[in-house]
Amino acid sequence: MFNYAIVIASDTRSSGENKDLCIDTIQKILKEPHYQCVYENILPDDKDRLKEELIHLADQEKVNLVITSGGTGLAPRDVTPDATLEVIHRQVPGISMAMLLASKEKTPMWMLSRAVAGVRNQTLIINLPGSPKAVEECLTAILQALFHGLEIINNIVKQH
Repeated sequence: MFNYAIVIASDTRSSGENKDLCIDTIQKILKEPHYQCVYENILPDDKDRLKEELIHLADQEKVNLVITSGGTGLAPRDVTPDATLEVIHRQVPGISMAMLLASKEKTPMWMLSRAVAGVRNQTLIINLPGSPKAVEECLTAILQALFHGLEIINNIVKQH
């Protein structure tokens, strides 16, 4: 079983102005026996705070997976991919591509996403969009390969 953390990046959700629905959507998809949510937090769209949170979760808490939601678009306050790029050691562009291809089937706005995925130490960090519907579409698109990717990162794949 892999543990994971959820970090929502949203000014309006962190202030309580809007209710977050993405946490429940993520937990509905990433469930036992393969995944266990050990942490969730809602932060404002602030690059430095997001970076601190991602580094803390990877380096101190050593979670296997960090799922972010929100802040992946083109608005000036959409800084989640920028924060992620500054903390990861290696990108995993196939995850982002798979999510884009899945989104392409659903919306003409798919090409406006800047979501990234990458590895920091033994933690996989994946940026998801900020709407529950898009979260479900993107997470479902990568779910089949996600477990195996986490096995590889954590060096628990059986060698042939």
